[in-house]
Amino acid sequence: MPGPAVLSVSAPILADADRRWCQRVTVTFRNTGGSAATSGTVGFATHIIGLLGTDWGTVPSSQPLPAPIAAGTARTQTYTVCVDSWRVPIGMRVDTREVTATWR
Repeated sequence: MPGPAVLSVSAPILADADRRWCQRVTVTFRNTGGSAATSGTVGFATHIIGLLGTDWGTVPSSQPLPAPIAAGTARTQTYTVCVDSWRVPIGMRVDTREVTATWR
């Protein structure tokens, strides 16, 4: 009987989106376990960065995992991660620093 799915998440690759309160976040999910990851959630920790580089806070969000991810394979997915527009006044930016995954 194969073992459970075991996912690792790469460091995020970030790109500007078309709105200052959004960011395109690309990550690779690698399944080194013995079974497919059939469902799950990807969590993002997006920091609000001020004009002088001050971190004003972190906004969590989540989106679906790009499942299934078969055993012994990897899948790369690009997400558009946004926070409320009022959180990012002109001159400020977003920076998604942490990406996590939970799966079944």
